[in-house]
Amino acid sequence: MKIPLSRRLEEVCRFVHPGDRVADVGCDHGYLGIYLLKNHIASQVIASDVRKDPLHAAVFNSEKYGVRGRMRFFLSDGVQNIPRDFDVLVCAGMGGDTMISILEAAPWLKDGNYRLILQCQSKRPELRRYLSENGWLIWEETVVRDGKFLYTVMEVVAMPGMVLTPGGCHFPPALLKHPSAELPAFYRWVVEGLKRIVDNQGNLSDPFKQEALRELIDLPEELAWLKEE
Repeated sequence: MKIPLSRRLEEVCRFVHPGDRVADVGCDHGYLGIYLLKNHIASQVIASDVRKDPLHAAVFNSEKYGVRGRMRFFLSDGVQNIPRDFDVLVCAGMGGDTMISILEAAPWLKDGNYRLILQCQSKRPELRRYLSENGWLIWEETVVRDGKFLYTVMEVVAMPGMVLTPGGCHFPPALLKHPSAELPAFYRWVVEGLKRIVDNQGNLSDPFKQEALRELIDLPEELAWLKEE
C-alpha cells in the first residue's frame, strides 16, 4: 500500500538520518512516522498530538501499515508529555508561533543531544529570528514545491551562531548551502511579498521588513542569479 505522504513531508523525511529515533510532534494521522519506518529510515518513532482524534487515527494507521510495534503514541502539548529518548524532533505543518512556544517550554532540547527538523507554515522570518537569537543554528534549509505552493524545511542544531539580519531572517544563508531548483522562485516570492507590505503601509511599515527588503534587493553580484526568471 502506498503511504499518502505530501511532497513537503517527503522532503522532511530526507533530513532524517538512517537509524534516527524520531519524535514527530503534531503527528496528525501518523503518515510521516509510518513512511520513515516502512522505508527503513528511522529505527523507532514517537508520535504525539495535542488532539485525541488524530492520535487515534495515527494508531489505526500504524496497525494498517504493520509498524505498530515500532511506534509509541502520546497525547501531548508539544514535547511536555513525551519521553526524551529520541534523536530528532520533527515539527511539520504548524506555524512559527507554535514552534517557538514548543521550544520555549523545553530548554532541555538544547543540551546537544537533539536535532530539529522544522517545516513551518507561517511566520518563518519570526521563527528564524527566534532561533538565531536563542542559541540555535539553522544548519541547512531547502525549498520544496508542493502543488502550487512553496515551502521550506530546515535542519536546526543547538549551536550559538551569528544572529541573522532582517534580510537573513526572510532569506537565510542556509538556503544557499545546497540550493534547491526552486530557490530563485522562492527569492522572488519573498521579495514581492515584502514589497507589497512596505508599499501598502508606507512610512508606517515595520522597519524590520523595510531593512529586509533593502538587503534582499541589494544582493551581492555572486547571487544575482537569484533574480533571474
